[in-house]
Amino acid sequence: MAEIKKTAVPSSSMFTKTAASSPSIFTRDNYLWMLAGAVVIAIGMFLMSGGGSDDPNVFNAKEVYSARRITVAPIVILLGLVIEIYAIFKRPKA
Repeated sequence: MAEIKKTAVPSSSMFTKTAASSPSIFTRDNYLWMLAGAVVIAIGMFLMSGGGSDDPNVFNAKEVYSARRITVAPIVILLGLVIEIYAIFKRPKA
């Protein structure tokens, strides 16, 4: 039979690091800004919701095409996305 040669694998720091010891890209401040952006986006979605009718044969154009749903809600959602982009690119304080 062939003899199996056992070799020792050199330990590398790459394999011995734990997830807790690696520095995070984001700080607590970044996560708070991300949370704020998510809340603003959720508010925009809430403003856009609704407008339905109890009777499926009735279409209320005033309710569906209101300024709140067509103008205000998309602006609020875009503002939330801008906050999210800011949160991602914000550098931690030195």
